[in-house]
Amino acid sequence: MTRPRIIDAWVQPWTPEIVKAFPDKVLHVARQYKQDRLVDGLPLQALADELEAAGVDLALVSGGPVIPMDPVLEVLDRWPDRFRGVAWADPTAGIVKALADLEHLVKNHPIVAFKLEPFLLRLDPTDRVFYPVYAKCAELGIALQTQVGGTGPLYPSRTGLPLHIDEIALDFPELRIVCGHVGSPWVDEMIHVAFKHPNVWIDTSARLPKLFEPQFVKYLSTYGQDKCIFATDWPLLDVASTLAQVDQLELRPEVKEKFLVSNAVRAFALDI
Repeated sequence: MTRPRIIDAWVQPWTPEIVKAFPDKVLHVARQYKQDRLVDGLPLQALADELEAAGVDLALVSGGPVIPMDPVLEVLDRWPDRFRGVAWADPTAGIVKALADLEHLVKNHPIVAFKLEPFLLRLDPTDRVFYPVYAKCAELGIALQTQVGGTGPLYPSRTGLPLHIDEIALDFPELRIVCGHVGSPWVDEMIHVAFKHPNVWIDTSARLPKLFEPQFVKYLSTYGQDKCIFATDWPLLDVASTLAQVDQLELRPEVKEKFLVSNAVRAFALDI
């Protein structure tokens, strides 16, 4: 494929069937955002159409503890030039099986990362159940994409402390780690961890640019310009309006290109 102009590093299928199967806690969080589409769900075509209309050429579509892999694989099959996959396999249900499932997915589909949302499991990302998965990711050459920062109601925020990532990066220097949601309210700690470790990046999923903390804007604009990655967490954020707010940051052209494209290419070792 030609080099994309924009990459969205965090989207997920959010069909009515998926939403219907959500646990009550997840639906409660969705309702807090007061967006009908989060509660009702959207067809897969809506994901592809919204990204295309906003000028996004490539997106990373992910599974997770509440997002099954089958619709992710359907997206990859239907639009192979426009999506790469982020896989989920549950080590809490059996580590050996999870590793086998992950390896099968990577070998048979365009999977570039493993998704971890530790708050949904009420486990810190440093829990020993995840360490074999991190080792497998490093072995397979895929990244770890994980949530950092506070969570919605009914879930613990402790699991999103950026200092957990510091320990993982020390134990797995070969593993590329992308930390989603910026890390608020611990943005300074997240910046510290990303600046400290060459294998750690920050993606901006679920955060509107107009609400970026000043210290993160400074990091993105200057000494962290090689470590920040654009993402929306679709359908939580509307893609076009989020990109319009990126324009309002008035980033230098070379910094904006890194944020929207090049840093994701490096962090996820994308084949473009």
